[in-house]
Parts: sequence; structure tokens; C-alpha cells
Amino acid sequence: MIRSRRHLIPIVALAATAALTAAGCGSGTSATGGSAGEGDTTGITDTSVLIGTHMPMTGPAAAGYSKIPAATQAYFDHVNEQGGVHGRTIEYKVLDDGYNPANTQQVVRELVLQDQVFAILGGLGTPTHSGVLDFLNANGVPDLFVASGSRTWNQPDKYPLTFGYNADYTVEAKVMTDYVDKNLPGKKICTFGQDDDFGADYLDGVEQIVGAENVGERQTYSTSNTNVAPQIGALQAAGCEVVMLATIPGFTALAIGTAGRLGFAPQWTTASVGGDLVTLSKTLGEAAPLAEGLLSTNYLPSHFSEDDEWTTRFREINDKYNGGAEFDGNIVYGMSMAHLFVQALEAAGENPTRESIVAAITGNGFDGPNLVPFRFSADDHSGAGGARVNQVRGGIQEYFGPSYTTTDAPGDAVVEYAAG
Repeated sequence: MIRSRRHLIPIVALAATAALTAAGCGSGTSATGGSAGEGDTTGITDTSVLIGTHMPMTGPAAAGYSKIPAATQAYFDHVNEQGGVHGRTIEYKVLDDGYNPANTQQVVRELVLQDQVFAILGGLGTPTHSGVLDFLNANGVPDLFVASGSRTWNQPDKYPLTFGYNADYTVEAKVMTDYVDKNLPGKKICTFGQDDDFGADYLDGVEQIVGAENVGERQTYSTSNTNVAPQIGALQAAGCEVVMLATIPGFTALAIGTAGRLGFAPQWTTASVGGDLVTLSKTLGEAAPLAEGLLSTNYLPSHFSEDDEWTTRFREINDKYNGGAEFDGNIVYGMSMAHLFVQALEAAGENPTRESIVAAITGNGFDGPNLVPFRFSADDHSGAGGARVNQVRGGIQEYFGPSYTTTDAPGDAVVEYAAG
């Protein structure tokens, strides 16, 4: 692939610009940081900031997702080589939870109580991270940019230290369903989703657009059971013409592959978390052509883009600091999240505290690769505020049409996003 080798703009300089914006939008608590002894400085030294995360390096969600922390680390290595943030390097500890909620509780307690991290960054998974929310907030640990689109993260009164990163699943579902409703009129719409808040939130978005009565069949799966033939058979028997997936990558591949064996070929759609083509192609193997035509939504630039400024920059970082790993949406995700954290830490001031980084995030004003803005404020802790539709065409995942914004509230329309 031919890539532009444009000059790599120093990312810490970009973060400093965002810091000024965020500080100017403060929400009552200073986002400029405090002097020694003011606020909670757990995990902070004169030379470093220690953060941690839980990730499915093994288990049913490892496909694709296990690449995220290496990409995040590569981005931090890039920043650290430039001098870090306010002279501090970012130390990043990743513990494997196998996408098992019991393991998540164990490893998060280790990070907080034993390692004494400053914050948890990008803990991945709806069923896994849900079980540590009370613990993190009760212990005063910033719970930043959860790698999931569950609406659970957006409860600032109950969980004031928790912030999402993804567009929430209801928002993504509304954007996708609005597209399907307008461009595939009259088609029988059905759903296949994970049997937790992920699937439930996505189904809610679908029903908000077309009405519950117009969802022809609803099927769910458990990550502990990889036999999805009964569910796919039920969708086929129901005559489903559009199947909207709320699935992690392994189960997106299982659904599509199982349908192929059954001779069932609906129009597939999927949420961003289960729609990375590179991951799906590797999981499907020889059946990879079955992903042709897949519709998905996302809020980050396409890893297939050859001229996007951000993907060009991320490729360069990936080549230098991540051993040139196969470039896909998981790498774009990991580096994008790391970029946001660097901006937030910069905005937290020269002497950051747990309190000042939370204030910086609620101030918002961040730049970055997102196709739509973050919604962060004192009253909104959700992540990206919308999405754009893409489709697999000729083995490439390409965006088309504008980006859209909406909220998870019933009655809030899907509207075209006008940048600027």
C-alpha cells in the first residue's frame, strides 16, 4: 500500500492546544492542576504517571481486541520519546481478564490496590467493566474512556469518575437503522445481539427508529457458547432480510460463517465493535468473501484510508513503535484513545491530580481523529456523539455519505453532522 509520508506533527504540541481549550471551558474545578499536596496524586511521581487497564488478551473477545493495548503502548512510547507530558512519561500496565467478569474484578483490584495506578484507561467490555464501576468510583480512581458503548458509563451522578469513549450502542443502532429504513425500505429487519447491555442497548436503538413491532425476529447469544446455528436458523426461518448484529468480532464471524453454511444471505449490519474487516477476514479464513457487502458504523477514520492525516500518523507510529503490526481498526482505536488520554493529562496541568484530570475531561474541547465530537460535560459522560456508515466493497471497508449525530433519548432524531 502506498502511503503519504507527510511530516508527523508533534502530538504533544497538539495536546497543549487542546489543554488551553479545556482549561478555558472548566466546570467549577480547576483543570490546570494543583501543587504538591493538593488533591489525589496516587500513581504520579515527578517523572512518571502510572495507569492500567484490563483487556481480553485471551478468551472469546481476544480476536482483534488483543491488538488494542499494544497500539496504545506504541502511542505512549511515541509521546514518551518526545519528553512525555509535562516532563512525565506514561507507564501503562495491561492485565489480561480473558473477557471474564470475575477475572476483571481480580485484576482491577490488583491495579488499584497493589500497583496504585493513577487511573484505569480503556477497560474493555460491557459485561466485564460493569462489575468494577462501584469499586473504582468508591476508591476515587478515574475510570477513563471505557472501551465499550454501554450507556452504563454515562451516569455522572452515580459514577462521577467514569467516562465512555465509544459512541454508545443505542446511538450507533439509531444511525444504522435510520440508514436501513431509508435505503432498504420494506425489508424485514431482525437482530442478533449479545445477551447483556450491549445487545439490549443496540436493540433499543433499532426499535427507536422503526418501532418494536417492526423488528421481525430477535435472537441473542452468550459468549460461553460458540454454537449459534439455532439462532441463525431461527433468523433464516423467520425470513429475515436485514440482520442487525450487536456482536463482538468472533461472533460476527460466527454469525456470518454459520449463515453461509446454511445458505442464508441477508444484508448484514454490525456495530463498530464487531465490524473490523481485517479481524473478521482472519477469523473467517476461507469464508472471508462472505463479509462482502457488510454494513457497519464507526466514528474513527478508516484504517484503509491512504490520505487521512490521522491514519497516516498512526501508521508511522505503528511502524516505529509497534513492530509494523498488521494495521487495522483495532490499532486506530488504541492510538486514538491514547491520543485523547494524552490531551486530558496535558489539560490536567503541570501537577496533575485525579481531580484535575476529571475536571479537564468534563471541560472537553479535545481534538483528534474522531468523525464526530465527544459529548463530555459535567452532565454527560458518554463518548463520541454519532457515527458514519461504511460498507465492505471489493475487500475494502469504505465510508460513504455524511457523519450523523444523535443521542440515546427516544425522539431524538438522527441528523447530519456539519463540522465546524
